[in-house]
Amino acid sequence: MKAIQITEFGGPDVMHLVDLDTPTPGEGQELINVSAIGINYADTHQTENSYLSAQKLPLIPGIEVVGTTASGVRVLAPVDGGGYAQQALTHSATMIPIPDGVTDEQALCMLVQGSTAWHILKTVGHLQPGETVVVHAAAGGVGQILAGWAKALGAFVVGTVGSQTKFAAAKEAGCDAVVDYSKPNWVEEVLKATGGKKANVVYDSVAKETFLGSLDCTAPFGTVALFGAASGPAPEIQPEILNKKGCLFLTRPSVFPHNATPALLQENAKAVFDAIAKGQVKVQIGAKFSLEQAADAHRAAEGRKVSGAIVMIP
Repeated sequence: MKAIQITEFGGPDVMHLVDLDTPTPGEGQELINVSAIGINYADTHQTENSYLSAQKLPLIPGIEVVGTTASGVRVLAPVDGGGYAQQALTHSATMIPIPDGVTDEQALCMLVQGSTAWHILKTVGHLQPGETVVVHAAAGGVGQILAGWAKALGAFVVGTVGSQTKFAAAKEAGCDAVVDYSKPNWVEEVLKATGGKKANVVYDSVAKETFLGSLDCTAPFGTVALFGAASGPAPEIQPEILNKKGCLFLTRPSVFPHNATPALLQENAKAVFDAIAKGQVKVQIGAKFSLEQAADAHRAAEGRKVSGAIVMIP
């Protein structure tokens, strides 16, 4: 089979297309014929060995795929690495059958990106109708899902983007207003958009460029959910600043404990697929790459130039 393999850690250029033997399923595993591969920031951390868990060489990156089982069932599947390949192993208990009417690419955006949005909307932010939220990187894969879902749940949504070229994508995703966080007065623009009302929840996946401003956007007793670091790690703060800003709550959630068991994974996937069926979540594919273009796919993710999700077709 064709696969992307790395034998040294580093940036996109360490990935190479190779021919490997098809993996053999062990007990409780299933071999998936892969039809689409998700590209996530976690994948770039895998190749750099800056992931949540230490990686071992040689490595086939990739943590989520869509494909078909030997019995012909179309599934969304998490993988313990090995996703950047024409075939991949997954645990039988964690495979998620894809409902009719949901495309491979739509399903692919749900395992990490969709369940991340669901997690921070319901179990972190406890979003309620009528609340005001700020969604950073609202034109990105998670950001678009998050903004649209928050809007469908009754929130007033201010999206931020890194350039004016992404305004249209953020608006199409469901944002009531969009501001450019690369501008020095972006916090003022957020408050102008809300009529001076600070946000009940700020969803921040950008971090370095936005975090301190996120604190300034948040209403007393509001929550800042720092769930990513697309621009680099957030500046360090003293906890006392949360008191001075209005007794704020700060959390650093991760989707992986949220999906830690097969039962949780199935439950969260059902919530996301139901939201797609109801029209609450719309998935926009920003770019597609072939397996041979894996390095370009990572450059696109790291460069933050793409509006919407990035997928790879093997």
